[in-house]
Amino acid sequence: MKRKVLIEKKENHVWTFFLEEDQIAEIHCAKSDEQEKVHQIGDIYVAKVQNIVQNIGAAFLEIEPGVNCYFDLRDAQNAFFTHKIGKKPLCIGDELVVQISREAVKTKVPTVTGNISLTGRYAVLTHGNTRIGVSSKISKKDREAYKERLQEYQNDQYGLIIRTNAKDAAFEDVLTEIEQLKAEYEHLLKYAASRVCFSCLKSAPPSYITDLKNVYMDGMEEILVNDAEIYEKICSYFKKEMPENLELVHFHDDSGYPLGKIYSTETAVEHALSERVWLKHGGYLVIQVTEALTVIDVNSGKNVRKKGDDESTLKMNLEAAKETARQIRLRNLSGIILIDFINQDEEKNEETLLKEFRYFLAKDPIQTTLVDITALGLAEVTRKKVRKPLHEAVREIE
Repeated sequence: MKRKVLIEKKENHVWTFFLEEDQIAEIHCAKSDEQEKVHQIGDIYVAKVQNIVQNIGAAFLEIEPGVNCYFDLRDAQNAFFTHKIGKKPLCIGDELVVQISREAVKTKVPTVTGNISLTGRYAVLTHGNTRIGVSSKISKKDREAYKERLQEYQNDQYGLIIRTNAKDAAFEDVLTEIEQLKAEYEHLLKYAASRVCFSCLKSAPPSYITDLKNVYMDGMEEILVNDAEIYEKICSYFKKEMPENLELVHFHDDSGYPLGKIYSTETAVEHALSERVWLKHGGYLVIQVTEALTVIDVNSGKNVRKKGDDESTLKMNLEAAKETARQIRLRNLSGIILIDFINQDEEKNEETLLKEFRYFLAKDPIQTTLVDITALGLAEVTRKKVRKPLHEAVREIE
């Protein structure tokens, strides 16, 4: 698959566009370095327990004076404490190492976890979760080989997850990174033990660097950047982490033909925020996001079908399924997503639709699961929340 990345700075914000086969597949928006939030996903702090609410199974911790965060009590079992008050798993006044796992959303405070993750290009070291895992997007044969060769790392403190990016990497390169993550982990805990409460132990890199760390490099043709300062920072990152891919990074400074004009990025953002999405054969999707879930309705629109023509209905639904999967990723929708496809009479056609829909959803780098068809005939999808959906990110900068 041909891939490109566009990184475009506009005013005080940085837009990242992932292109696959010359079509924009993902859009991310964040404040520029000088405007970046103080607290972002991946930051690690020494926090203090302020309140415990047993009936919801949660506690509220401060990572800085006046900055409260949500903490799941189940995480206390594996947390690393720098100062312990009592014998209970978690007590008011305890100080422990936490990592921001979810940004503040609307009225909700940020979420922190005691299960620290250190993410590399090929692997993730997970404190608390001690299993050796391998991305399901890696072949079964290679998954088994990785699990067998990494048994020497099995321990009761941390585990390892091999990322999809490792599928084309030499095992020695993956092993080298694991050793680096292990050294960083050991240093972090040793450093934390001597730090005072509210210390920031590790700051996450700028969001555009995180985007590049997570993107698949397989088939990558170029990474285009329109800002000189950001270009230099990306080059520094690649020289250190991915020197073999440094030649892919290019500075685009043609004011006559800016990136936005060449790749129609403004139009892409406008379409990704629109409620209605037209399909090639006349149908359309209506995408509505609510506080609790997202609803996607499939309409036949201009596509005139004869009553009882189940084959035409299947074709329309398959087109809608492919575009729905694309829109979920493009808009970074998460949580519960319900899709109301056009009703089909034949059970075999419904099975075909579900099979193809799962195939389209599997292309998403973020865990996305087609649960089933509900009693009311709605397809139920869940998608892991990693960062804010596009419409919320854009709303913040307006």
